[in-house]
Amino acid sequence: QVQLVESGGGLVQPGGSLRLSCRAFGSTFGDYFMSWYRQAPGKERELIATIPRTGDNVDYADSAQGRFTISRDNAKSTMYLEIHSLKPEDTAAYYCYRRSIPDYWGQGTQVTVSS
Repeated sequence: QVQLVESGGGLVQPGGSLRLSCRAFGSTFGDYFMSWYRQAPGKERELIATIPRTGDNVDYADSAQGRFTISRDNAKSTMYLEIHSLKPEDTAAYYCYRRSIPDYWGQGTQVTVSS
């Protein structure tokens, strides 16, 4: 059974940094494109970035250019998202997503940016 488990969220002050992790279980992680999404309260879920199987040629949403870095370690079946210079508007639940048929979502990890 495929399972995606996010971790690394929490409460952080504006200007701080976080590294989120997404650990995959029950599949060959390196066979799939993966993405990070986020959903802020009252807003639609939005794509942050997508990373191909080998980690090359990652693709960022326009809104994520500059402060977000997506990466993966296929040997550890884990994907990462580093966020720098955090802003209150980055407050959201962050989800990892496996781009496949069927597709899979993690349960999300909450990031709250507040002083």
